[in-house]
Amino acid sequence: MDNQKRIHAFTDDILGTSDVIELSNRIQSKDISIDEVIRATIERAKFVNPLLNAIEFENFEQILKSPTFKPNQIFSAIPTFIKDNLDLIGFPTQQGSTSFKSKEKIKNSKITQQMLDTGLIALGKSIMPEFGLNASTEFKSGDYTRNPWHTDYSCGASSGGAAALVASGVVPIAHANDGGGSIRIPAANCGLVGLKPTRGRWYPNEGSQYLPIDLVSDGVLTRSVRDTAFFFAEMEKQYKPKKLPEIGLIQHPSSKPLRIGLVYDSLQTNTDAETRQTVESTAQLLRNLGHHIEEFSLPIPDSFVDDFSHYWGFLSFMIQQFGKPLLGKDFNVNELDHLTVGLANLYKKNFYKTPLFLYRLKQIQRIYQQIFQQYDVILSPVLAHVSPQIGYLSPQLEFDVLFERLRNYVAFTPIQNIAGAPAISLPMGMTKLDSRPIGIQLSADLGQERLLIDLAYQLEQIQPFKKIYD
Repeated sequence: MDNQKRIHAFTDDILGTSDVIELSNRIQSKDISIDEVIRATIERAKFVNPLLNAIEFENFEQILKSPTFKPNQIFSAIPTFIKDNLDLIGFPTQQGSTSFKSKEKIKNSKITQQMLDTGLIALGKSIMPEFGLNASTEFKSGDYTRNPWHTDYSCGASSGGAAALVASGVVPIAHANDGGGSIRIPAANCGLVGLKPTRGRWYPNEGSQYLPIDLVSDGVLTRSVRDTAFFFAEMEKQYKPKKLPEIGLIQHPSSKPLRIGLVYDSLQTNTDAETRQTVESTAQLLRNLGHHIEEFSLPIPDSFVDDFSHYWGFLSFMIQQFGKPLLGKDFNVNELDHLTVGLANLYKKNFYKTPLFLYRLKQIQRIYQQIFQQYDVILSPVLAHVSPQIGYLSPQLEFDVLFERLRNYVAFTPIQNIAGAPAISLPMGMTKLDSRPIGIQLSADLGQERLLIDLAYQLEQIQPFKKIYD
């Protein structure tokens, strides 16, 4: 491929290619200073952001003057970014939209505070598409966030800015959240590890906890399984849900053989050849590790695709109709992009179906959990095809075109959001023509993050993930 299309900040500076744990060890041993880490991170951000457009807000100068973090933690002084749909003191929360003007926040959201209590330093907020509704970080203005692996292609969404910052080497870890695939999709497109946890694993997300079905789980994007494992263990020290089994700290893979159900195609579309090949090769690796692999079809009713689309529309309708009380008096409905408006209009046409689609969606958790009477884990694609070129999912498109493309592309991830189940995206393949990452998804029963992290360790060990600087 044209190496000029690949953008990253990995150099021979003091950060090098360190993941979080290596960087933490170097800070604690005083091999490098906190000031050096922050300055090097800011330099990296200033280099790549004009090329990638991944940062929504930053306050670098203030952080250099007075870095604030919780000391004596594994993650103390590790730089990060918070996605721009959580409140962070001193910054607006714009949620990727120009339809309102957010004031600077004077209080952190609960999840932001939970993350900062691990010792992280937030350097700013990462960019996202309008209200996190799109699967590509693109805007009605024509702006977009580029994929560091190939700048002509989408980095995914809605945690696209976070993914671009981690993949390009600006930070080793960044906040993300997932209401339909928004951790797993950018992880798949940008060659990262992206674990969507069980519903309720972290503090409730204030933006979604009172909805009829809470789709959103918060997490992080990282470049290594151990960073994800260590971070979830640290977050568990801040908040431990009583109804879920403990994850604990996993440092090494086990050798317990598992029953793994293999899924190639979604309810509505076939998977493209390169994605299918990546899933096939991963299945073979798992067989080589001693796991039992069996192909099966998800027993999810065909109505799920339309039901999820109606719920997607319902969320957009709520924004459209209640924007002023939710977002502020200056909310301007005419500033919403084609996707938000189109989804809201779709719901209006089908509003009479609300009791039925909500009822059916609430049955999905029970149906999904029954799968795990037969299997321990499901192996599937993350997406139905490899990352598209920028513009393919642009909100400038006519709604009907964009909507159909999104339904076919985001074909695997929403099930776990409705069911409330954990799932992890791992970078297990590359496109042949231009070496862009392809992700696979491992998903499990509610509360089984430990199982997924264990299996992720095994795959990373047998096939180390490709690095953008290789």
